[in-house]
Amino acid sequence: MNPWDFAQYSVTPVASLLTRCVASGVLSQEDVDSVPREPHVFSPHLLEAEQHITMERELDKINLEMELLKLEKESADVTHKFYLSQRFTSLQQFTSHLHDVLREQASLRRRLMKPLCQTNLPVEADLHRYVVEVMGMVVDFIENLEAKISTVRSIPTIDDSMSNLNNGVAQLLAQVTEVERLSKQILQRRSQNSRTSINDITT
Repeated sequence: MNPWDFAQYSVTPVASLLTRCVASGVLSQEDVDSVPREPHVFSPHLLEAEQHITMERELDKINLEMELLKLEKESADVTHKFYLSQRFTSLQQFTSHLHDVLREQASLRRRLMKPLCQTNLPVEADLHRYVVEVMGMVVDFIENLEAKISTVRSIPTIDDSMSNLNNGVAQLLAQVTEVERLSKQILQRRSQNSRTSINDITT
């Protein structure tokens, strides 16, 4: 819509603005009457600015439509009938299971409140010896559980332990070399002292 199209208004926006300027004393009626009535008297930059604003609004509208299309494309798989039917089936199964649990709520509460030490396992007689063997294995496993857990926990530190061991071995070898050197020096001094004492005795 062109605001400078006079046919759209009974009183144009320009006339209303000029009337306010004359009423406030910013312009006089003579100044207004002296202005030419041709439409090109107004700056063409105003029309360009209006066109630019209109184009920006259209561009924003197009960008919004593109974002909506992208969102619809991303959510198309989620809202597809195939996936919705699977979710509906899972929901029905969960609901039926929940109904069963609620139906057996009283018996489940009694079973949970009943102490386990007063219950017996229904094991056939020919399987009793296997149960005894399994219980022995369970007891042995529980006794060694702490040691096994410590072993498993120490696995990440094996590299550090090996590095410390190698450093210790290197330091030990260095000390052994130093001890050998010192022992050789001591033996040399002893031999020198013994020779000196023998020479003194002979003289």
